Amino acid sequence: MEALYRSEKDPKVKERLLLVLRVEGDGVIPAHVAGEMRRSRPWTSYWLERFSEEGVDGLKDKPRSGRPAKLPIEVALQIRKELSGSKQGWTTKQVGDLIAREGKTNYHYTHVYRLLHKWGFKQKVPRKRHINTASREEKQAFKKGTKSY
Repeated sequence: MEALYRSEKDPKVKERLLLVLRVEGDGVIPAHVAGEMRRSRPWTSYWLERFSEEGVDGLKDKPRSGRPAKLPIEVALQIRKELSGSKQGWTTKQVGDLIAREGKTNYHYTHVYRLLHKWGFKQKVPRKRHINTASREEKQAFKKGTKSY
């Protein structure tokens, strides 16, 4: 069981395995382990019961249902391919318009931002222009001078 604990990658499952190791292996009272782990007693009872019923697989999160996406997967893949194939940056407004045109659905710009983040894209941010990149004329025009009113 300790080898399984060491090889586990998911931190949530690893925490639950530690709970089982402390209670089953070391013989510590579950309420004491709850205090050590800064967890509630019902949390420890729940995961110990799941472990006794389902074994180690019971310590893993079960899939959750949710609202199905309005945007079909094929259309999302097509949009991602178009975005990644382009050299220019994309704003959330432009991507939202593209989704509305291709996927026939409208998303709020904050959800478009979430989608872009989920797909691995970063926000388009303008770069600051360094003063030394300006021409002499631009520098002269920028300097304070006497204004004629």
